[in-house]
Amino acid sequence: MAMPPEENAIVVQRFWEEVFNQGNLDVADEIIASYHVLHDTSNPDFASGPEGTKQLVAKWRGAFPDVYFAIEDQIVEGETVVHRWTASGTHSGEPVANIEPSGTRVTVTGITISRVSGGQIEETWNVFDSGYLLFQLGYFGNVDFRWPIW
Repeated sequence: MAMPPEENAIVVQRFWEEVFNQGNLDVADEIIASYHVLHDTSNPDFASGPEGTKQLVAKWRGAFPDVYFAIEDQIVEGETVVHRWTASGTHSGEPVANIEPSGTRVTVTGITISRVSGGQIEETWNVFDSGYLLFQLGYFGNVDFRWPIW
């Protein structure tokens, strides 16, 4: 049974607020489908489903413990929810792309498209400016954008 678009938007908003911003990884079990697929060239090696989502969020929050994703725009049409976001955080945790924590505050922008069905996110397409993220962290070399930043 199809959910109203507004309810699909609420599911994705819960992902950003509860899972990413608050670090409540248990919510991923509720709102991420077991067969969820992530399409993200900056993070191609994460598993499917809630476990892969938890791994990805743990990496972000591990490197940037105070990370916060602010939703700048939202477009909802049927099962599709699009968010343009700005993330900011301080690199005070784990290394990113072999760059040791520096205490540097970074900001990065991105767009995420989520397909929601039956109250769960089934598929996600994500693009963000990983090159600018690495630049802010002090990486000035040649970056092969096909490799994961983690």
